[in-house]
Amino acid sequence: MKMKTLYPLSLIIALSFSIVSFNKYEEKKTKENKNVNYTYNTVNDNEDDNSEISNDFFKRYSDLKKYKSDVMSLYKNRTLGSIWFDENEINEFGSVLYEKAKKTNDLIVPYQKEIDLLFDSKSESNISKTDADMLLSSLYVMYTKKNNADKKKLAYDVMLKDFLNYSTIEESSATANLDAKVEYDQYYKLQDVLKKYKKLDRSHKWKPIETEVPYKDLRPDAVSNTIAQVRTRLYLLGDLKQDSKSDVYDRELMDAVMKYKVRNGFKPNYILAEEHIKEMNVPLSEKMETLMLNMERCRAISSQIAASDEYVLVNVPSYEMVYVKNGKVQLTSPVFVGAPLTKTTIFNGEIDRIVFSPYWTVPQSIVQNELRSKIASDPNYLAEKNMEMVNGQVRQKPGPDNSLGLVKFMFPNPDDIYMHDTPSKTLFDFEKRTFSHGCINVKLAKELAVAMLQDYPEWTQAKIDKAMDGKTENSFKLAKKVPIYIVYFTSLVNENGEIGFFQDVYEKDKEVTTENAVVTQ
Repeated sequence: MKMKTLYPLSLIIALSFSIVSFNKYEEKKTKENKNVNYTYNTVNDNEDDNSEISNDFFKRYSDLKKYKSDVMSLYKNRTLGSIWFDENEINEFGSVLYEKAKKTNDLIVPYQKEIDLLFDSKSESNISKTDADMLLSSLYVMYTKKNNADKKKLAYDVMLKDFLNYSTIEESSATANLDAKVEYDQYYKLQDVLKKYKKLDRSHKWKPIETEVPYKDLRPDAVSNTIAQVRTRLYLLGDLKQDSKSDVYDRELMDAVMKYKVRNGFKPNYILAEEHIKEMNVPLSEKMETLMLNMERCRAISSQIAASDEYVLVNVPSYEMVYVKNGKVQLTSPVFVGAPLTKTTIFNGEIDRIVFSPYWTVPQSIVQNELRSKIASDPNYLAEKNMEMVNGQVRQKPGPDNSLGLVKFMFPNPDDIYMHDTPSKTLFDFEKRTFSHGCINVKLAKELAVAMLQDYPEWTQAKIDKAMDGKTENSFKLAKKVPIYIVYFTSLVNENGEIGFFQDVYEKDKEVTTENAVVTQ
């Protein structure tokens, strides 16, 4: 899923928000006809100078005079420093403001032509940097007034603090490039979580959980200051309905820990290991970046998913398969996927066949790298593993010990991967499940076959049981192909509206960071 780089994070981080003071009024008057990109000299704080500059500006731009008080409030702690410039260029926030204002219905902006010139690279504007900054501040006041007409009134300088945030840039860039509705509704679910996390971040209640050194696993009935901190964290995240402040690992906290672990893909038990505390301590800023990145991934999902009344979705980082039919989740199952060196491919396909009691034709790479030496050293190796050599290829016969289990689901693809059952059920007990050579191993494979064959009356439960007896391969071609989406989401919202964050098992988040992840409002 290739991301669109719109506003590099390095550029956003580079915004220093430094305040460059304006020239004294006398110096400004000698330069006010120069191009917007001239350099300022630092001046001493002088209220008379500031007042003189503002009086002169609103005299020349008299249609903005009614906004004077609100505009000047933006500069009250800036010594009339520039808001919308970095050195001699309009910064990203100025550009975002301009685009947002243009898209606001019924917003009448005095001196719109002058403002347009500021963003016209071909124009040779004579507007000074001082005037340009105050024009944009006036535009900000008009835009904010229009968009907060029905909301609780806040001071403009207070609202400006929220606007001058890198997420404003990301939100706006997505709006500018997302005219069509996002088809995959997971996008909007992640968006709602992002809003909650932003609110939580502004509350400043997110404090690092401190632990004893060396760390010892925390179990039910333990008493520890760390327990009280975990309780507060789970309350903030919504896993607890109240925060009793208790430092005892009681029944109430056990339920919250289990809820937290299940939604985040951890092994469902009550043990609080160091890795769980480490995950709880991931900064909110990183969580929000992950949410934004996965919102971008939602936009890369095929639009067909919204139109599909039946599909299978496999999310690699959460090691989970979901089968949806008639718009409702029919089955979820744990899976294990390709190891880092034999990654499961991320792509869309169509399941066209279900094969019961399958043979397993061993890939030549496995024969060369793993089996050749074993066969050479043990003449009975193939027979002991229920394998045989056919036309120069090694294949494993049907049976309960077959590496594909008792059923596989085929969807043509150049990488020759598929979903299948497995005799290695104990592997599903691991939290990190990257064991295969690329195929998707499904814990509830039989249940999936039963669910997918409900519209085929000839496939009774008895017939399915017989087909899965491990004696003879039986392939059934589906009259209606079932779309399958193999995706890579490190955060997802489940059916209960709960957010989960998962391991970046293939380090794709590191490859595509939020310098090219974008979010809409």
